[in-house]
Amino acid sequence: MPPPSDIVKVAIEWPGANAQLIEIDQKKPLSSIIREVCDGWSLSGSEQFALRYADGPQLYITEQTRGEIKNGTILRLAISPGRAARQLLERIQSHGIDARLEALKELAKLSADPTFAGEFINMEGIGTLGRLVESGTHFGEMLAFTLTAFLELMDHGIVSWDLISLSFIKQIAGYVNQPMVDVSILQRSLAILESMVLNSHSLYHRVAQEITVGQLIGHLQVSNQEIQTYAIALINALFLKAPEDRRQEMAGTLAQKHLRSIILNHVIRGNRPIKAEMAHQLYVLQVLTFNLLEERMMTKMDPSDQAQRDVIFELRRIAFDGDNDPSNAEKRKAMYTKDYKMLGFTNHVNPAVDFTQTPPGMLALDNMLYLAKLHQDTYVRIVLENSSREDKHECPFGRCAIELTRMLCEILQVGELPNEGCNDYHPMFFTHDRAWEEFFCVCIQLLNKTWKEMRATAEDFNKVMQVVREQITRALAMKPSSLDQLKSKLRSLSYSEILRLRQSERMSQDDFQSPPIIELRERIQPEILELIKQQRLNRLCEGSCFRKLGNRRRQEKFWFCRLSLNHKVLHYGDLDESPQGEVPFEMLTDKIPVSDIKSVVTGKDCPHMKEKSALKQNKEVLELAFSILYDPDEALNFVAPNKYEYCIWTDGLCALLGREMGSDLTRSDLDTLISMEMKLRLLDLENITIPEAPPPVPKEPSTYNFTYNYG
Repeated sequence: MPPPSDIVKVAIEWPGANAQLIEIDQKKPLSSIIREVCDGWSLSGSEQFALRYADGPQLYITEQTRGEIKNGTILRLAISPGRAARQLLERIQSHGIDARLEALKELAKLSADPTFAGEFINMEGIGTLGRLVESGTHFGEMLAFTLTAFLELMDHGIVSWDLISLSFIKQIAGYVNQPMVDVSILQRSLAILESMVLNSHSLYHRVAQEITVGQLIGHLQVSNQEIQTYAIALINALFLKAPEDRRQEMAGTLAQKHLRSIILNHVIRGNRPIKAEMAHQLYVLQVLTFNLLEERMMTKMDPSDQAQRDVIFELRRIAFDGDNDPSNAEKRKAMYTKDYKMLGFTNHVNPAVDFTQTPPGMLALDNMLYLAKLHQDTYVRIVLENSSREDKHECPFGRCAIELTRMLCEILQVGELPNEGCNDYHPMFFTHDRAWEEFFCVCIQLLNKTWKEMRATAEDFNKVMQVVREQITRALAMKPSSLDQLKSKLRSLSYSEILRLRQSERMSQDDFQSPPIIELRERIQPEILELIKQQRLNRLCEGSCFRKLGNRRRQEKFWFCRLSLNHKVLHYGDLDESPQGEVPFEMLTDKIPVSDIKSVVTGKDCPHMKEKSALKQNKEVLELAFSILYDPDEALNFVAPNKYEYCIWTDGLCALLGREMGSDLTRSDLDTLISMEMKLRLLDLENITIPEAPPPVPKEPSTYNFTYNYG
């Protein structure tokens, strides 16, 4: 007979004594269990003790977390969090350097524990650490452990960053500004400053006064990619939190300091592969840089503003008055309307009206002027080439440039905040100081080329823009490392190649929409869904390895979960390391009957996600988190190693509970399998037109009413 689910068998250690093997009754108060353990070793004052895990992060066990104890777990009797916090606080204020260093080492380790952190903070521990840093008497290892403990304690979100003093900020900024500071101290100082900027509006201004961009850029030219990552993260934080009126000023400073070329040469083209966190920070910097265009993108042109109208006059002059002959210019004044039509504006009389829609607003005019001045030959060729055509196939430059600017803003998501966890940066945007404008110049030439290849007319404008969007998005997906590579990839994506790719993709999909085909699909779908369901359940029977969710800078442990072959029980248990094959049921000491499962929740609804703070590293795992809620009020919490495993497990658990499998993977598998099955069943009908409606039933024959005479 299996033991009751509320009884957990564990081993408890105490230095210098034999371990106790006991059964913990989860219904009894934790204090009474600790008292029994203390009595077993004849220890008095049980209220001064607590239980901790013996392995891994060695977290304290509380009434809230005791449900996570598994059979076979090794625990350790330790002094209580409050008593440990009091002792450490006294030791870090002692006069002995060795004793203080050991205390800070232990504090740096214990500060990751939320229970201990709460006790230490309640004793004004953060203020004590702050004063130690402000004193400037700590150096080397001692300072590194002090900063580590401080950052870990603040990461719990128990106290506000606004309480940090100005002298503390100056001291931390001083470590960043020092030319020869220890790497561990520099890393923690950059991380603390980033957290200050992101978590407090008032601290942003203080940090911005102490840290210059030039000092941060200096840290990008080192060989340590971790330091480079923290430096870019702090630059991004300052950029993100800067008031709107200061962002352009900061962007100008970054340009003067050649941030782009330093990142290109020392990070992107460095000898080390780009890690995920660095890729994310480069993506954030790319987004924030492009977001500087938002103001121009959302600014309408004022048709009565002479300075703005002069820009349009300049576009006309460069295109048609290249000889700069004043007398010729006088003659052309009467022909402005014709010129604006040849330039491709929708409003020939007053082209300023074309720039009153936002987006793209004045950004489109900026792009056109850049092309006309910096790539004058290209600009003149495009305009004159199309204005001389009389076959109604001319490509309207003005209208195309405006629509193309709007399209590029959508593709690059100008004006949107960076997406947490995304690392989709484009190296080519770091190869030129005017990357946006150069990108536009490449794309407008592509548009003109595609227009000619399609032999388009004005009626085909939207079709051409759709093809151009596809060409650009396909080329960007190839991650060209430079603008020249982008041009090369766009040349290979001609209109004929796009048609070929579309045809190829269409052949791999089911585009038939006639009623008989739809009816066949509806009949096939339940069979395919049952097939997918069986695959998901088989994968659950094989089982998967999961990492235990922990705070950053802490070693994580593994655990394994699998479904029994009769689909009635989920078996799970802890592992010391990632398994290389299937884990037998005997090694999985805990189980949950499927009949006890009440529901499956995902994302923010998971208990282990609700408990976490809104830090970036927690947001990154939010999309991979799911939990099983089971009787009475328990939860088994998962964080999938990747999106595929997340879909497999959420689908499989929903299938077990008789619910719909709604993951992206199921939709993809369903489309693929239905498409294959449809093509197999329709092989005999190849090249035969399937009618939209069934053929009519013929009339009854005139000889239908007959009899046989057997006589």
